[in-house]
Amino acid sequence: MTNFRDVADEPSGGGRAAVTITDVANAAGVSASTVSYVITGKRTISPATRRRVEETIRALGYRRRGGAPSPRAGVLAVAVPPLGDRQLGMEMEFFSAAAGAARELGFDLLLVTDEEGTTGLHRVTSAALADAVIVLDAADDDPRVPVLLASGRPAVLVGAPGTYRGLTSVTLDFAPAGRACLTHLADLGHRSVAHLTPSAPRLRYLKGFAESFHAAAGERAVKAISQPCAPTAGDVARCLDELLADGGPTGLVVHDEATLPLVMGTLRQRGRQVPDDVSVVAVCSDTVAGRQRIRPTTVVVPAAELGALSVRRAVRQLDGGPAAEPGTVVPVLVTGESTAAAPAVREGAALSGG
Repeated sequence: MTNFRDVADEPSGGGRAAVTITDVANAAGVSASTVSYVITGKRTISPATRRRVEETIRALGYRRRGGAPSPRAGVLAVAVPPLGDRQLGMEMEFFSAAAGAARELGFDLLLVTDEEGTTGLHRVTSAALADAVIVLDAADDDPRVPVLLASGRPAVLVGAPGTYRGLTSVTLDFAPAGRACLTHLADLGHRSVAHLTPSAPRLRYLKGFAESFHAAAGERAVKAISQPCAPTAGDVARCLDELLADGGPTGLVVHDEATLPLVMGTLRQRGRQVPDDVSVVAVCSDTVAGRQRIRPTTVVVPAAELGALSVRRAVRQLDGGPAAEPGTVVPVLVTGESTAAAPAVREGAALSGG
């Protein structure tokens, strides 16, 4: 017979006795076995009963004990960024690959989508709804990290630079990509290039990209401009009108997949042909790149690789492995149809009869 008190957790504070599954069951008006099934997911429980048990777990501050291993729920939670801070193409690729990797390893995925970022994690970790947590777009000062540390559950931070002791991280090294973008356009003869950045730089790797971009511009004697640009039709129009007045740059690097289709559309509206008048390099998911009228030259964000790697890192910890060293993925530049020789280079070739 299962001893349901064995999965009770430590006191919630102040020397108070530990809350047990029996306490939760009595408060929720259900059996201890029902509470256990809600936690482990081993049996189907009606939505109403599940909600009542989960609310009781939160109200009583129940936590699973950190001593003996508790039954697995067979679930990995994935905490997504706030809704106003999303890159949907990347997330779709990430989730698809993560779901496939999880399925192969015998796990399901649970998305945590609350706006604050911490409430959902408190609910998932305190109610033992998931065995491990994957946090997307984690930052150095991310408020979700203390929740994970307090829970004691295995976690993988996607985007953090690996500064949290005991937590595994998977990060993107975009510094080589910044240099590759500038070098590609400089090799085509572009002497002025603009880097359109997110208006609020949520991308944690943006600094490394920008630094290497500008360093390469200095080495190649190319004028490099950084221009924040929000993913709205009005702001994109304003940015491009300012940049392209009196000639302006002949090369653009668009560093936000939500902004890319707006940039391409606005250039067409302004009578600027891509790549004849303006060359465009995109930093985006392969999904978004494939949706454009022409296939852009792209720094492809390897979201699928990140998804599968994150799941494997999480399950490795559940199987007794230590928190691994930070995993690093390096995006690469793939040449497409949106970049060509600068207009001045083509004109010079035409005049010389080349």
